[in-house]
Amino acid sequence: MIRILGRSDSINVRKVLWLCDELSLPYQREDWGRGFRSPKEDEFVTLNPNATIPVLIDDDFVLWQSNSIIRYLANAYGGEQLYPVDAKKRAIIDQWIDWQGIELNNSWSYALMHIIRQSPAHQDLKRVQESIQSWNLMMQILERQLEKTNAYVAGQTFSLADIGIGLSVQRWYLTPFDKPNCPHVKRYYDLLSQREAYLRWGNNGQN
Repeated sequence: MIRILGRSDSINVRKVLWLCDELSLPYQREDWGRGFRSPKEDEFVTLNPNATIPVLIDDDFVLWQSNSIIRYLANAYGGEQLYPVDAKKRAIIDQWIDWQGIELNNSWSYALMHIIRQSPAHQDLKRVQESIQSWNLMMQILERQLEKTNAYVAGQTFSLADIGIGLSVQRWYLTPFDKPNCPHVKRYYDLLSQREAYLRWGNNGQN
């Protein structure tokens, strides 16, 4: 039985949970992180020296970093329809997975910590606005990509790239600030909302 360590309202944990549902993979999840057991405990740090969630345990195999975990699960458990073996198709999916994990994820961090988490360490309003502007810019990049595909991020079919980006789109909509009009992002959001697993782990009001 696969074990997933991490609280279910974490966006990175929800990437893994969403994929498990798409693949009909059974798993056991254990609460770790904010509000639960601390990932700084020795038991957790032994598994992940970064003390971050999620961690995947598959028998005696341990893996951390959410994007590495979803790639592994797709490879190991019949996810070729989401993560094809063709090198060029896979490279495009990887490109957008990495874009979400680096450019998009970094753009929102300061604004999210100020607006949603109300962090005392994130009260510089100039930096908040810079973060919002960067976040909106990233979403406009996504808007142009979705205009090209008129479907999903990497093409005409749902793929591994849509899991991280789909959760990120939800986070953008749920965080209150002025946003540019992005009709293709909205169409994409509505398209994902037709998926049962997204309704469970993405479009569920968590942030």
